Amino acid sequence: MQKTILATALAALISTPASAYNLYSENGTELNLDIEAVFGIFTSEENYNQGAKTKGGGSDWQEGYIKYGFSGHHTYNSGSSLYAGLNVVSSGSWGDGDAGGFTSGDESDTDLEDAYLGWHSGNLIPVLGEDGLDLSFGRQNFSIGDGFLINGDSLNLGDALNGGGYDFDRGGAYWLAARKAFDRTAIARIGGANGLRADLFWIESDNPAQAMTELAGINAEYVTPEGTFGVAYIEGMDVNDKYAQALGYTHRDGQQTLSTRYQGNAGVENLFLSGEFVTQDQGDNTRKDGDAWYAEAGWTFADLPWSPGVNYRYASFDEGFDPLFFGFNRGYGTWFQGEVAANYAGPFNSATDVHHIGVKATPTEMLSIGALFFDFNDTAGGSGALDGQEIDIYAEWTVTPNLIVSPLIGFYSPDNSSAAGGSQIGSNDTNVYGQVIAIVPF
Repeated sequence: MQKTILATALAALISTPASAYNLYSENGTELNLDIEAVFGIFTSEENYNQGAKTKGGGSDWQEGYIKYGFSGHHTYNSGSSLYAGLNVVSSGSWGDGDAGGFTSGDESDTDLEDAYLGWHSGNLIPVLGEDGLDLSFGRQNFSIGDGFLINGDSLNLGDALNGGGYDFDRGGAYWLAARKAFDRTAIARIGGANGLRADLFWIESDNPAQAMTELAGINAEYVTPEGTFGVAYIEGMDVNDKYAQALGYTHRDGQQTLSTRYQGNAGVENLFLSGEFVTQDQGDNTRKDGDAWYAEAGWTFADLPWSPGVNYRYASFDEGFDPLFFGFNRGYGTWFQGEVAANYAGPFNSATDVHHIGVKATPTEMLSIGALFFDFNDTAGGSGALDGQEIDIYAEWTVTPNLIVSPLIGFYSPDNSSAAGGSQIGSNDTNVYGQVIAIVPF
């Protein structure tokens, strides 16, 4: 199914500055002022013991960030160009902290986000096409496919888990994922928008919650009008020993991940097909080798009022599978499956099978509405401890060109309480959860 309004907006925020005010443009040189702001209000009737929460009773909290800085480029007579970006992010969390206990609600921070330099080849290499070679390095985002494995360094914990010499705080804004850039990167993008293309990459995280993992690999794609075929190989190069031992991530040093995938319509208008298969060999014996895969099909009834669409997906994750740097890409449910389950309650794309049904409609060009169902089973090593079901109902409304609002209400029903091996503190009652996200591209 196509990206939703919110997914398109957030994808724009993730990949490039959401909006730009031109400060200078002359003789092939352009300088822009880039600003984006996102704010969210959240409420949950139940708490979960995945982080620092120890008491039930629910949580109410708020998150926000503003990203601001400069970007620009200089184009030479050959058509090649240099480009660069530099910006910072100010973020915070307030209130009770999130329902999973990953933030306390007392976080705030201002720090460098993007700082990158790159070069486009223009027409210098005709065999590769226009801008067929793109070299870049520095602090920047990077993703593969639709984010099943890598979609930026976007895990943003707060100070709730600090202590014992460990500091996980990235300034809060856990759901909004205020910080997404990898600390150090070197990326070569080869090829154009169609046909054969590839990414050669080296990326290093400075995120304590990811054990400062260092990865390298190649992503190759063949892009056709009927769909994109892709294969990626990712190798773990290093981790921070202290944080890796605390988090159980020592296996990432030497880890080998191989992925094959497809996404497109197979030449059939209104059809959506997507699938990926991943096999993963761990770098040590602290974690089992694991596979993960999914298959998804959707159909849009374009001739009906509101162009309703429906899709079904089955995803399976082995107990030993490490989901790495997965993230929000083409809409709710990818790849955070269930707003409560994926963010607070678990499972977190490991040791689970997930059935998913999604429906959506577009009453106007400025408004999209939808509903999502998730069934989690065979969780927690087959014990079923984190089995449950979730329904999320949402809207995405472009109020003005400078304001996008997305309200969501979710109903999460775990099979087990924390006392019976689950994660919901105090009971296995159905949790009523709500959030409102506002995106303000200036």
